Amino acid sequence: MTKKAVIGAGVAIVIAIAAVLLWRQQRSEAPQPASAQAPSAVVALPAAPPASAPASAPAGPLHPIEAASIAASGPVLAPASVEDALVELLGRKQVLSALQIDDFPRRFAATVDNLGRASASPRLWPVNPTPGRFTTRTHGDVTTISADNGQRYLPFVLLVESVDMRRAVATYVRLYPLIQKAYEELGFPGRHFNDRLVEVIDLLLATPEIEAPLKVALPTISGPVLPDRPWVLYEFDAPELKALAAGQKILLRMGPVNERRLKAKLAEIRGLVAKAQPPR
Repeated sequence: MTKKAVIGAGVAIVIAIAAVLLWRQQRSEAPQPASAQAPSAVVALPAAPPASAPASAPAGPLHPIEAASIAASGPVLAPASVEDALVELLGRKQVLSALQIDDFPRRFAATVDNLGRASASPRLWPVNPTPGRFTTRTHGDVTTISADNGQRYLPFVLLVESVDMRRAVATYVRLYPLIQKAYEELGFPGRHFNDRLVEVIDLLLATPEIEAPLKVALPTISGPVLPDRPWVLYEFDAPELKALAAGQKILLRMGPVNERRLKAKLAEIRGLVAKAQPPR
């Protein structure tokens, strides 16, 4: 997958995209309860099923990753081998500088799931946020996202585009038993993470593409203490954009060109992970 902030598992790609998405969105997220089963190393969000989800688990996975597929992709990874697999995929320098290795499968599962929800807490990212700030332009009483804001993401987009997605997804398949276990412990017993991954990718692919400058606004801040980084609090002005999922809003903040390029990679990832066969 990617070399610098893509997230290392085969789905690292997706998290390439997740990261892509979340990478520079250093935004304050609403506090969410921690999962009772989450280890102390990671404050995990109990990604509760959407209100529209059926109460009972589905009879079987829509996009299964069978044991035979895992075996064909290589040895199943033990927790102690996760870092080595990521280093093999991305390189040691990139892993050490870009990734949060501790409890990586749980971070990965939680982040992918939360991209399809109202918020995606940076505390759970499997990637390290990078420096930089969200930039805007104000004309009169209207504030929009700066046309130059998307340039900050270009190096990352180029890296994502350079990744061998088949090799990345093969790593994901090897990591899958650990990711599936973490996903169930987050509050989804009997459900299949790969189904959720495909669902979230489909949601991201459905993100509207808007060429016009997007209006944003700062929420009203009450109290005598002002935030040190007020730019992380900007919200979309349009109610229909406010209602989008976290991953969709992050894509929009990256600009229409970056959005289209990342969607192309997401579509490629979907074509690989939605198959019940190992990438070759």
